[in-house]
Amino acid sequence: MIVGLVVLLLAVGTAAASARVSASSGRILTGVQVGGVDVGGMTRAEAVAAVEATTRPKLRRGVSVVASGKRWPVTPAGLGRGAAVEQAVDQAVAGPDLSWMSGFWHRLTGRPVAHAVDVRYSDDEQKVERFVKALVPKLAVAPTDASINLVDGRVVRQKARDGRALDVEASTRALVKALRGPKRTVKLVTRPVDPKVTEDKLGKTIEINLSSNRLTFYEGLKVRRTYPVATGQPSFPTPQGTWEVVNKRVNPTWTNPDPEGWGKGMPKSIPPGPGNPLGTRALSTSASGILIHGTYASGSIGTYASHGCIRMFLSDVEALFPQVPLGTPVLIHR
Repeated sequence: MIVGLVVLLLAVGTAAASARVSASSGRILTGVQVGGVDVGGMTRAEAVAAVEATTRPKLRRGVSVVASGKRWPVTPAGLGRGAAVEQAVDQAVAGPDLSWMSGFWHRLTGRPVAHAVDVRYSDDEQKVERFVKALVPKLAVAPTDASINLVDGRVVRQKARDGRALDVEASTRALVKALRGPKRTVKLVTRPVDPKVTEDKLGKTIEINLSSNRLTFYEGLKVRRTYPVATGQPSFPTPQGTWEVVNKRVNPTWTNPDPEGWGKGMPKSIPPGPGNPLGTRALSTSASGILIHGTYASGSIGTYASHGCIRMFLSDVEALFPQVPLGTPVLIHR
């Protein structure tokens, strides 16, 4: 009688234990954590929801991408960062590596296990790089070369200025790093772009101002000397525009440029010497027939006396001549 009662009680207890274990078999063991979230006793769906509640704000937080005074709002999720929540929860459901008996005991007693699962995050670096590359034209600034030019009839001296380019590789690394952490602002990396022509590489320039009859000689952007000159008379004006020095002659022979016109009655040529209209030095320009040359008629300097050429005192042209290389720009304006 007593033996039968014991057997009956054992059977009832075993059935109750089995029922209890069976009821908890669809839930995660007590004590299991996923990404720092206690998911013990939860179903898979409940655990996924609980863990996503902690990962979602991290992926959707606002991040400002800034560069050169401009700003673009992004989110980690928007640039491809993701969290493998379901995979982590599946590991939690599987639980720690326990024997059948140990697993049965933990489910029966509800005693917690020490088991933590990390949530793995992933980055789409190619997507981040595409985002950065799309900003290249928005941040690019072309460098400015040093120059002296005629602009709308006036001489403009331009200093060299660095340009700017976006460093795609360094900016991508910085942005990926920022998306992984708590930073709310990430600064993209830009680098200066050197101009091709700086002041020290600009070279020489000659400016002829027809209003003041002055020749200004520049080295780079600096004025080295200013000389008085004579320029074309009203019927033979000196042509305005941008030209260059194409030839240089010492003690030049003068050749009559218009024997049927204004040079009619003059010799076909005049050798070097006091009677030579070109003086002792001559710089030919790309403007047809226009020279910068010396003159023995020093009284004409400062007036409009030539047939288009630019006349200089002999001492001035001899000082200027050796400093002027071929190709030197000649800017003539009024």
